[in-house]
Amino acid sequence: MSIISEKATGTEQMVTLFEQNRGILNQGSSPILNRMREVSFKRFAQAGIPDFKNEDYKYTNLKPAFEKNYGQELVRDSGLINLNEVFKCNVPQLDTHLVFLVNGWFYKGNNPGAELPDGVVLGSLEQIANEHPELLQNHLNRQAGLSVDPFVALNTAFAKDGFFLFVPKSVAIEKPVQIINLLSSDQDLMVTQRNLIIAESGSRIKVLVCDHTLTLTSFLFNSVTEVYVGDDALVDVYTIQNHHNQSTTINSAFYRLQHNSNLVTGTVSLHGGLIRNNLNVTFSGDHAEASVNGISFTDKKQHVDNFTVIEHASPNCLSNQIYKNVLDDESTGAFAGRIHVARDAQQTNAFQRNNNVLLSDKARMQTKPQLIIDADDVKCSHGATVGQIDEDALFFLRARGIGEKEARMMLMNAFAHEVILKITIEPLRERIDELIEKRLSGEISRFHEQLFV
Repeated sequence: MSIISEKATGTEQMVTLFEQNRGILNQGSSPILNRMREVSFKRFAQAGIPDFKNEDYKYTNLKPAFEKNYGQELVRDSGLINLNEVFKCNVPQLDTHLVFLVNGWFYKGNNPGAELPDGVVLGSLEQIANEHPELLQNHLNRQAGLSVDPFVALNTAFAKDGFFLFVPKSVAIEKPVQIINLLSSDQDLMVTQRNLIIAESGSRIKVLVCDHTLTLTSFLFNSVTEVYVGDDALVDVYTIQNHHNQSTTINSAFYRLQHNSNLVTGTVSLHGGLIRNNLNVTFSGDHAEASVNGISFTDKKQHVDNFTVIEHASPNCLSNQIYKNVLDDESTGAFAGRIHVARDAQQTNAFQRNNNVLLSDKARMQTKPQLIIDADDVKCSHGATVGQIDEDALFFLRARGIGEKEARMMLMNAFAHEVILKITIEPLRERIDELIEKRLSGEISRFHEQLFV
C-alpha cells in the first residue's frame, strides 16, 4: 500500500503519487486502460483540485479532503472479507445477480457467470480489458474522456479495476445485477474505481449499486462509471449511498443514449460525510428518453452536492429530472442542473425540478437550475424551491389527533415518495421507503454513530 505525504497540497500529493508509481499503475493493466493515463494525469496536474473560484464547484470545497494522509491500494489485495457484516441493500423478495468490489477491486470470491444469459459478461474491468479488449475498445473513456472535470481525469490516471457489464443485442437480464462497493481498511485510504456498462441494441438490464463502509477509517472514494445505452435498449441504474461521516465520495456517471433508448437512473444518498455526485446524460440518438432522479438526507455537518448535465444533441428526445433534499442540523447541500439543447435537437422536451426542505435554522441549501437552448421548437422548464415543512399541512394532521413527531414524519415521507415512485423495481422501491423512514427517524444516523464515531 502506497502512502502519500501529508505536507504538500492535495494536488501536489496526487502528482507525486502518480510520478512515483507509474510502473505499478501500468503493470498488469491492458494497453486500453494505460493509453489515457499520461494525458489524463497532465490534465489533472494542470487543472488541480478545484476551489470555489471554479463555477462547477462553487458550493463544494474538496481541497481539505485531499490534504489528509491517505494510503492507496495500487495492487490487488488478495485478503478475504466477512460478507456476513456487509450492508447489502438487503431487499426482501428481491433476487439479484450479486457481486462485490472491495476498495475498488473486483472481489476474487465472486462467481458472476452463474445463471447469467448466454453472451452476458460481468466481471473485473482489469481482467476483461486484458482478455477481451475488443469489448471495451469503442466505449471505454469515450464519454468520460470529454469531461473537463479534474476528478474524472484523476480517476482515469489512477484506475486499475472496477466492474464491467456487457449485455449483447436483444438479451434481457431478468434479475437485477447488484453491485456492492465495500470500503475496508485499517488506515485512511484513497480508492479509485472505474466501471463500464454496455447495453447493446434491444437489450434490457436493471443495475443496483450499493456503497458501504466497513471500518471507521477515513476514505476518499473517486468512482467513474460509463454507460452505453444502445438503440431500443432499456437500462435502469440505481445507486444507494450509505457511507459514514469520515468518508468523501466523488461519484461521476456518464450515460450515452442511442436511438429510441430508455434510461431510468436514481441516486439515494442516505448517509455520508461529503458526497459529490456528477451525472452526465448525452442524447446521441433521436426519440430517446431519460428519467433522472435523486434524493438525499443530511444531518450533523454532512454535505451532498448533485451536479447534472443533460446534453440534448439529437431531436425528439425527452428528459425529466427530479431532485429532492432533506437537510437537518448544520448540514448543507447543493444542486446545479444544466440542460443544453443543441441547435439541431428540435422537438426536445426537457424538464427539471429541485425541491428542498430545511428542518433546522442552520441547514443551508444552494440551488442553481440552468437552461441553455439553441433550438427553437422545444418544451423546456426548470424550477427550484427551498423552504421548511408546510405548517398548514402540519396543523391539519395534528388537528386530527396525530402527534407532532408522527405528523412531521408523514410529511417528510410524502415529500420523498415522489422520487421513490420512479424506481421501477417494486421490492427495491418498498425497501427504500423503509430505509428512508429509518433515516428520517434517526436510526441510520445512530447506527453510524455507534460504529464510526
